[in-house]
Amino acid sequence: MGFGTEILFILMLGLLVLGPKQLRTLLGHVPRAKAQLDEASRGFKSQLAAELDAAHREGKTDTSHELLENSESSSDPRYRNSQPTG
Repeated sequence: MGFGTEILFILMLGLLVLGPKQLRTLLGHVPRAKAQLDEASRGFKSQLAAELDAAHREGKTDTSHELLENSESSSDPRYRNSQPTG
């Protein structure tokens, strides 16, 4: 089944279970819920970026060592045998 076929199946099932009025009401809430989710996601991302910037400015983050340790098992040759600077 393709993505469109699955959506159509879900809508037909919803129509049978809920009926046309309740399905229409439910589908009316979907865009609002998606907008709220997008807004929350943007807020989370901006707050995370602000916290990381603040921690970086204060010198509290030195993730280069952690990244290098985690990447030693990486298959990317750029990260093999890298020595942390610091």
